[in-house]
Amino acid sequence: MRKYLILLAVFAVFGIVSSLLERNGATAAFASGLDDHGGKIVSNYDGFGHETVVTLKKMKVTCVAKRIDSKSQCVSILASLHCPGIQLDYVRHVTLQVVFETEDWDQRHALDQRDLSVVADGETFRLGRMQLVGQSTDTRMTETLEISLPYKTFQKVALAEIVELQVGKSRFELRDKNLNALRDLNNRVKFAKGI
Repeated sequence: MRKYLILLAVFAVFGIVSSLLERNGATAAFASGLDDHGGKIVSNYDGFGHETVVTLKKMKVTCVAKRIDSKSQCVSILASLHCPGIQLDYVRHVTLQVVFETEDWDQRHALDQRDLSVVADGETFRLGRMQLVGQSTDTRMTETLEISLPYKTFQKVALAEIVELQVGKSRFELRDKNLNALRDLNNRVKFAKGI
């Protein structure tokens, strides 16, 4: 009997979340999570954190070699909107992750090289020091840095036409498909239109 009650509660939560998503203008593209920008956006309810998290999954920004004889470095981003409870009307905060992948293990970001600055349409945001949340070494060295930022700042970045990020000495500009994916993520919340 207890198993049936737990199963019924899980289905009720999923039903409430899906009805909220439909009420907030979710489309078939939201259900699949794919759009013309190539990114994947998913929405989950975190019962332990009592929040709905809408996430743009890891999306490649750039993959270049600094010189012909050097090894390549790839940069990807991941962004999550954290909405308290089962709703998409209010975003408490945003987490932004920057993932660096390289064959050169000496390109790690030391503690004093993790400050994130963002320039969005000429406006500079000094967002502070990113935290190391993951690091792995195989044939490539992968480093994942994360920072939490206010939703208003994320909204300004997502709605900008030109966005450049700098983490320590690493600088890169978001491509059109990255900006379109961030705008799509921003549009998943009800009051995303106004700043």
